[in-house]
Amino acid sequence: MTGINKNILRAALVISYILVIALVVFGISSLFSYLNTGADRSSMLHTEIKKVEQYLPKITWAPLNNEGRAMDAQTLDQIQDDYLDAWYVKQVSYKTNTTVGIDDYYTESARKNIYDNILLNKKETISVESTTLEHHPTLEFFSEDGQLAVITDYDVVEYKRVLEKGKLILETSEQSTYKIILLLEDGFWRIRHLIKKTTKPYKRQNKTIGTHAIDIKGINYYPQKNPWQMFNDDFSKDSISKDFKIIKDAGLNSVRIFVPYEDFGKAAVRPKKLDKLEETLNIAEDNNLKVLVTLFDFYGDYSVLNWSLNQRHAEIIVNKLKDHPALLGWDIKNEPNLDFESRNTTLVTAWLNSMIDLVKSIDEHHPVTIGWSNAESANILQEKVDFVSFHYYEDLDNLEKTYLDLKENIPNKPAIITEFGLSSYRGLWSPFGNSENDQAEYHQEAQTVFAKNNIQFMSWTLYDYNKIPKEVIGRLPWRKQAQGCFGFIDQNGETKPAFKYISGK
Repeated sequence: MTGINKNILRAALVISYILVIALVVFGISSLFSYLNTGADRSSMLHTEIKKVEQYLPKITWAPLNNEGRAMDAQTLDQIQDDYLDAWYVKQVSYKTNTTVGIDDYYTESARKNIYDNILLNKKETISVESTTLEHHPTLEFFSEDGQLAVITDYDVVEYKRVLEKGKLILETSEQSTYKIILLLEDGFWRIRHLIKKTTKPYKRQNKTIGTHAIDIKGINYYPQKNPWQMFNDDFSKDSISKDFKIIKDAGLNSVRIFVPYEDFGKAAVRPKKLDKLEETLNIAEDNNLKVLVTLFDFYGDYSVLNWSLNQRHAEIIVNKLKDHPALLGWDIKNEPNLDFESRNTTLVTAWLNSMIDLVKSIDEHHPVTIGWSNAESANILQEKVDFVSFHYYEDLDNLEKTYLDLKENIPNKPAIITEFGLSSYRGLWSPFGNSENDQAEYHQEAQTVFAKNNIQFMSWTLYDYNKIPKEVIGRLPWRKQAQGCFGFIDQNGETKPAFKYISGK
């Protein structure tokens, strides 16, 4: 028995020795790994800020003419990064009523005001969702020892939502000027003072742009091979060119296409995707077609903290295409009213309003619209858009009245139906669905109403589709099958009876 106990003891000692050696080796290897990697700033910060992915307001520095020491580009970039990060962590803190990250970007004296505000907001169950969209800083002073910088940031465009117990009590857009003192501490520029000098309500002037006198007779377009994924590796100039020729020969003059936000790289727009988008407009120009570009497809977040990223995305695309001769205009977002319930009506509307301002500030020549899912929502932001657009999938008996009522409410702007159509799916999941002849009768009747009331239109869609991503309509087979049969051309490439009425000619 004693021998057994000794063996157990020996085994325990051996196991303990092995564990100790393993821990020592692991510790040494971890230390070696740390010493052989550069100091990762994100791992040193409590919030692990990655500004390039989370916060990108537009910043425009005045020409350098500061007092004190001359400023070099590398130091100015570091000041800018830390300054914008400071704004971001403060916005996160006011939204969450936590202080995480504040120590990294504000000096001890500057933290007190922030901490006091957070304590008061927590007590009153208030949270603040905010962002800045534009900064126009001027470097006033840079100390000879390189440890202090003084900045005046003019006309900072801010958007704020104040919520009490989750309910919106205040929404405001402001344009303010701030005086900032930054100190270099531990290798980081921390804000010592940030004082608001002036503030005023912000409202960009809205200039209405015409629709280039084009009588829009168009169609929503995806290639048949890769619908909803038009700009992926299957992108084919030859296929698109063939399709655009079909569209033009059918008597149409325009197409509506979609730019998926995440697929294009969000704020860091992928150059290859952008080139394919431009190539699509080149092909449209070759076929004498105009293109309505719909932005932010498959995007449904609208969070205030993401606005600066959304704006950089749109800015890159609009700058790329704004001078293209085939460009008809910009559709800010497809059916955003479908997000009202899940994302909050006021938030979605504010996001749209801000995005319209951005697009118009870059492109002063092409009209802007919003592709509402119904006519009832088309009154929203009517004063900001250049033409009203809505989708109509309801009973055709009500189409004329719906359109005339809208025109009565909004008499001074064109109203265009940018989606309408009828599925011809009749099969296992819908044995009593509409036939291809029913679809043809639908389009014949729709074109009669359009001609009578001089209604501009863009139908849905050129092709029937076999592959429909689940993100479009979900996984339910009866919904996917119906969605795949709205086209004027079937999956075998044959024109359906409705093709006769594709343009109403």
